[in-house]
Amino acid sequence: MLESIWNFIIDFVSKPDQVLLSIIEKYNNWVYVFLFAIIFAETGLIVASFLMPFLPGDALIFTIGLLAQEESLNIWIVIPLLMFAAILGDNVNYYVGKRFGDYIMNSDKDRFIKKSHIQKAKDFFDKNGKNSIIIARFVPVVRTIVPFLCGSTKVKYSTFLTFSVIGAFLWVGVIGLLGYNLGKIQWVKENLDLMIWGIIILANIPLIKQIFFSKKKEV
Repeated sequence: MLESIWNFIIDFVSKPDQVLLSIIEKYNNWVYVFLFAIIFAETGLIVASFLMPFLPGDALIFTIGLLAQEESLNIWIVIPLLMFAAILGDNVNYYVGKRFGDYIMNSDKDRFIKKSHIQKAKDFFDKNGKNSIIIARFVPVVRTIVPFLCGSTKVKYSTFLTFSVIGAFLWVGVIGLLGYNLGKIQWVKENLDLMIWGIIILANIPLIKQIFFSKKKEV
């Protein structure tokens, strides 16, 4: 299963529009369930940061917006659906953290999640406070762990939910509509692989900076 997921990610990065179009052609409207599941997993399953740390959330949403511009997907269905998937995922992760957070974080083994991932997310959360719930949406791995940390550290649920909803609207809305509007430009269509790599690099800059500075402090 993991091999299939990695193959999908590799194919997606090199030819994202073709991969999604083949899924649409094969499964028709079931593609919406598939897309919902990916966004939900990236935000709602804490083990995703351990097993699948590089799920292509940002790049996927951008490509979805581009295909919606070409009317391969319905923009009025897919954007609200993915917003809901992101909000639902956050809430599941919050309650997992609230119920099992102490046990998972105090476990001696990286059975569920890498301790290094938790530490990076903790540093990110300490630096940005409650705003990290919004900012984390745009940072791979961190977006999976921050809702879990909010639950385990007993952040007030009403506060968490408010920031989670805002973050979901910004993450899916901004990136999705960016893809939708840039999809009208021929250069973007012809160089989509470069756009995807650019999005992946930009999304990972906060983590790269954090790793760089943490290593620098150790020296």
